[in-house]
Amino acid sequence: MTELTTNPFDDADDAFHEECGVFGVWNAPDAAALTALGLHALQHRGQEASGIVSLGDKGFRSHKGLGLVGDIFGDARVMAMLPGRAAVGHNRYATAGETALRNVQPLYADFAFGGFAVAHNGNLTNALALRRALVRRGCLFQSSTDSEVFVHLIAISLYATVLDRLIDALKQVDGAYSLVALHDGALMGVRDPLGVRPLVLGHLGGEGANSWVLASETCALDIVGAQFVRDIEPGEIVVIDNDGVRSIKPFANTSNRFCIFEYVYFARPDSVVEGTPVYETRKRIGQELARESGVDADLVVPVPDSGVPSAMGYAAEAGIPFELGIIRNHYVGRTFIEPTDSIRHLGVKLKHSANRAMLEGKRVILVDDSIVRGTTSKKIVEMVRQAGAKEVHMRISSPPTTHSCFYGIDTPEREKLLAAKHDVQEMARIIGADSLAFISLDGLYRALGRKGRDAKNPGYCDACFTGDYAIPLTDLEGHAERRPALLALNGV
Repeated sequence: MTELTTNPFDDADDAFHEECGVFGVWNAPDAAALTALGLHALQHRGQEASGIVSLGDKGFRSHKGLGLVGDIFGDARVMAMLPGRAAVGHNRYATAGETALRNVQPLYADFAFGGFAVAHNGNLTNALALRRALVRRGCLFQSSTDSEVFVHLIAISLYATVLDRLIDALKQVDGAYSLVALHDGALMGVRDPLGVRPLVLGHLGGEGANSWVLASETCALDIVGAQFVRDIEPGEIVVIDNDGVRSIKPFANTSNRFCIFEYVYFARPDSVVEGTPVYETRKRIGQELARESGVDADLVVPVPDSGVPSAMGYAAEAGIPFELGIIRNHYVGRTFIEPTDSIRHLGVKLKHSANRAMLEGKRVILVDDSIVRGTTSKKIVEMVRQAGAKEVHMRISSPPTTHSCFYGIDTPEREKLLAAKHDVQEMARIIGADSLAFISLDGLYRALGRKGRDAKNPGYCDACFTGDYAIPLTDLEGHAERRPALLALNGV
């Protein structure tokens, strides 16, 4: 879900960010508490805000806040205000602009058929056009997120049932999305027709229990003791009610285009994504990277934390020792104040410190997941050199990022992406590395069990590497002036 703001990209923030995580529970005691636990497991998908809407005997209750899940839902008094056996929750990542409570999900509305709460992960690529049309019809938007488009489309639908209204709304939107929604009679989960964003189904309790969980990742099932059942299929709506789980597929069959960057970076390492363990996949990516771009060195060092599994795979394949030459400080908050340019320049050391005893006099291979603008990579290379490294070779476990993502990932405009403007040799010079290499696109696909990338049927969304946008960029087509607004939508 995205936010209609001014250009959200801060040059000091040189990393990709997932937008959000979603979670839902049906027919379980303390559903809101289970949802809070699930959101805690999905904290990596959004750290700006969280919200929960519960459904009990006395109707819907909601609590939202800015900050981390534990800060918002750690008080027993807060949880006591969220009774019921069903709930939906959301973690939010905002690229910039206003981090306002009115934009925190789940969104809730009272309709003629009763209450309805929805939490959204992804990005609608025709949100601007839809929003303008809805405003002309008299709809009053209460937030600046594109997710509210769903609420208004449901409100004006002429269909009788909640499910039919939701299908009517879904057929009007373009984009990548996973939804969890709750109304008086059911919990629903939805994935977009290409399945770009993830969503899984889990079962709570023993055999015969009618208690269910929907979540962005399997790690959120694990924390609440739910058993993984299956991935929600692309274009599928699951409806969970007192009769159990049923599936509706209102869209025509299309080729799947799951986000390939979930394997590289976004998903938690202990999750299983589309049937594939993320941790093992990242090790295979590192092995493939070593086969493609080996170099003589003394140490393989990950840029923590996302580079660790790939660095382990690289080291094993190359026969070079794996060492923690960079130590991450896990206690740096996102709101750290950087009051002056001189302090801001030292910002990378707030998160990472060089392990001098390990690096001094060594030829070092640094393994990281990606290079965005290159500012962070440059500072890390410089830090490792200052710790006494004799050579610094950078290896990246994804192909060069040459295009912006419009499907729910916070990326800069293309002209701010280092790989969009420079070849690999020039990028190495800019970041100060003795050498630089990325895994090839075919190599990434091989690590995922394919022979390589099939241009006619890739099987994954890899637009950030290829510019192959599988979903129409409706708000951009023929309207270049809308680009800043659409880029601003890539927040939550």
